[in-house]
Amino acid sequence: MISQTATASKIQPREHMDFQLDETIPKYWFRNDPFKTRLLDGMQMSFPEGERYFITCVRAFRAGISDPTLEQQVKDFIRQEGQHGLAHTKFNTLLAQQGMPVSQVIAFHKKQLERHLERFSPAFNLAMTAGFEHFTALMADAFFTDASVLAGADHRVKSLFAWHAIEEMEHKSVAFDVMQKVAGVGYARRTAAMAYSTLLTVRMMLGYCEALLKADGFGWWARKRMLLANLGWMYGVNGVFSALLPKILAYFKPGFHPTDIPDMRYYGQWIESFRRTEDPLKACDALVDAARAA
Repeated sequence: MISQTATASKIQPREHMDFQLDETIPKYWFRNDPFKTRLLDGMQMSFPEGERYFITCVRAFRAGISDPTLEQQVKDFIRQEGQHGLAHTKFNTLLAQQGMPVSQVIAFHKKQLERHLERFSPAFNLAMTAGFEHFTALMADAFFTDASVLAGADHRVKSLFAWHAIEEMEHKSVAFDVMQKVAGVGYARRTAAMAYSTLLTVRMMLGYCEALLKADGFGWWARKRMLLANLGWMYGVNGVFSALLPKILAYFKPGFHPTDIPDMRYYGQWIESFRRTEDPLKACDALVDAARAA
């Protein structure tokens, strides 16, 4: 029997993953809901440039790493992030075929990240990376600990997100450890970067969702009605994102480390299924089945 609390202690880069992403994926693949679909489309659209930014920020301090364990973790982190970028680029190609303004959104996102690199110090950019990584690891946990969150999503897209979630668990401490052990970032800079990166993430997701819905042909008022209708789903008492608040606030505790947050439940079920089948779709099924049975 696989432990529900198996720890994601070993970073395992997985390459050449096949999620069977093709033109048969429905336009609104998440419950046939335009807002929910485009919210997650906009989030994942930013991943390729975001992963490159993370790699750049960590690499800036790579020469100062003396711990061989951390050095290997950074190497594996870079490999994982590179594969995430490749997989989400393929999905972005499908979105572009739907008429989504993919190139424009990505160009805007790239410009924003380049501005961060120009405006802020390497240490603050690394601290922002650690903040982004914490936020995305928490979202990964939220999406797959409760089977109902992504219920009704296309199986192939859900499997892509599940694989990404698993690897976010595995490398959730890497940027943080480089930030503290090599860059020497203290409490004030760490928490300021976390607050800023969280704000940027929320603004990015809503802004890109708005751009995609506009490209779909929804007018201003229709888009605002969708936003209002989904505020409870996002930020209500049991909202997907409001549920993250306690773990986000934990980041602001002195002495915090990402390993203070338990790894996502059912990580072991995904790992064991993928070990046996080498199929990320079947591994996603094992993850969701375990969550549903809880």
